[in-house]
Amino acid sequence: MPRLYSARVIIKVLERNGFSVVSQKGSHIKLQKKLAGQTLTVIVPNHKEVAIGTFSSILKQAQMDRKTFLKLFKK
Repeated sequence: MPRLYSARVIIKVLERNGFSVVSQKGSHIKLQKKLAGQTLTVIVPNHKEVAIGTFSSILKQAQMDRKTFLKLFKK
């Protein structure tokens, strides 16, 4: 079974990749990263364990693959 990550860990890795926390509404935290001509927006639910499907969606929104995530996670 794949490992489940907490919102805290996911946000820390996204921040290492250039994202910054913009706002929070309820239990959802919004992060953004500005690129040339576009802004990537990712919403992370503030849960102890983020479901694997939600985690995959977060990576897709962040235009990041699991390999990059794991590399930044281990720093």
